Amino acid sequence: MSDAKSKNAVSYVDESRSPLRNILHLTWPIFLENVLATLVGYADTAMVGTMGAYATAAVSISNSVVFLLNGVIMSLGIGVTAMISQSIGARDFDMTRKLTKHAVLILLYLGIPITVVLGAGHRLIPELMGAGEDIIDYAASYNLIVAFGRFFSIASMLIFSALRGIGDTKTPLRINIGVNVLNVVGNFFLIYPTRRMDLFGLSVPMIGAGWGVDGAAAATAVSMTAGGVIAIALLFVRKNSPMHITLRESYRLDFKLVGKIFKISVPAMLERVCMSSANVVISRSIASLGTVTIAANTVYVTAESIAFMPGFAFAAASTTLVGQSLGAKKTGLADRYMFTCVRASVVVMTVAGLGLFFFGRYVVVLFSQDPDVIALATRCLRIAAILQPAQTGAMVFAGGLRGAGDTLWPMIITASCMWFFRAFLGAIVCIQILGLRLPECVACMVIDSYVRFLLYWLRVRTGKWKTLKIRE
Repeated sequence: MSDAKSKNAVSYVDESRSPLRNILHLTWPIFLENVLATLVGYADTAMVGTMGAYATAAVSISNSVVFLLNGVIMSLGIGVTAMISQSIGARDFDMTRKLTKHAVLILLYLGIPITVVLGAGHRLIPELMGAGEDIIDYAASYNLIVAFGRFFSIASMLIFSALRGIGDTKTPLRINIGVNVLNVVGNFFLIYPTRRMDLFGLSVPMIGAGWGVDGAAAATAVSMTAGGVIAIALLFVRKNSPMHITLRESYRLDFKLVGKIFKISVPAMLERVCMSSANVVISRSIASLGTVTIAANTVYVTAESIAFMPGFAFAAASTTLVGQSLGAKKTGLADRYMFTCVRASVVVMTVAGLGLFFFGRYVVVLFSQDPDVIALATRCLRIAAILQPAQTGAMVFAGGLRGAGDTLWPMIITASCMWFFRAFLGAIVCIQILGLRLPECVACMVIDSYVRFLLYWLRVRTGKWKTLKIRE
């Protein structure tokens, strides 16, 4: 490949550059992307919620199934990111292009069936999830409309994973900004009927389709489609990108290469399944504690999720940086990136944890006005503040190991800790056997985070992750 085609791949293996500078260069777009998605998610929920509880329930009733299938794609994205980052580090741009074409093939072979399943099951899925007669028609209609954009949403997930592998975190941010703005604007005009609005003291007529839940679905489907089309188009029009491909090339499956992608991705997939099943046990135990506890748990988890967004960003950066370093056969640089990412994330999340501890109540009141819910959620948030540095450090260690292609040990560590400390000790022992409350369950999560951090540190110290041969 010509040098021109490597221009869009930022090389992070130049040891004259500061590791921290490279980390921040990768991290801030991912962080902003997560913040934007969360804020838009709140706005989306609020806009749907104005139609009533039935609308919120209809839109969310099928989420667990959708998240499960999305998890399959996101797990495959981990394999794509790891292998592309190593090919970039090795300056093997032919392999980068080959991996890009296989990402497209994965999209076709898995994206289409998943889209068909979700579309064909548009009514069956909410029925299986226990939707009542009052929302089943709305939920089925919502699922059917959104299914038209699902393929393109899957395309975005896979292509964004590949882009992060070459070190491009700004393009996913730009596309997601457009997608989320389009979604909110679409909601505004499609959900509500034509009405008059007060703007700066003036009554202004505002057009609207008045489609209700169907309008929310249409806005989501259109924004998904727009994002996916742009992401796919970039692969063909960016001629100076190492991921540039054309329709004239061969798209024959290399089963050996696919096997390597799945070898990395399957443990990540199993990790998600274990986490989801453990969360079911935890949620059922918490639900037995009553309405106030359920509401408090929802509020504190929502508030905490805002705080550890930097952790996701540092973990994603660790995956790319470790992968590129190992691809360039610079194991010392991979070590420096891994530990610099961890140290930076721990510092940031220590500050975030202090913020949650002392000012968490001000965040909680944004989501609930019930004094009992506020008191319980604030107490839980203060306990959760203690786990922030360890939880994020563990996430970053796991991200680095995934960049090396080591997804088996992150699966073992995360699944075992999640099930023992959070599900068994926190939910079953504390709540169901000892009759304790939500704060004690959260305390078990603190123990889990620090044990998990220690186990990841021990795995990284072995150095065995540096010798995995996923690219050859």
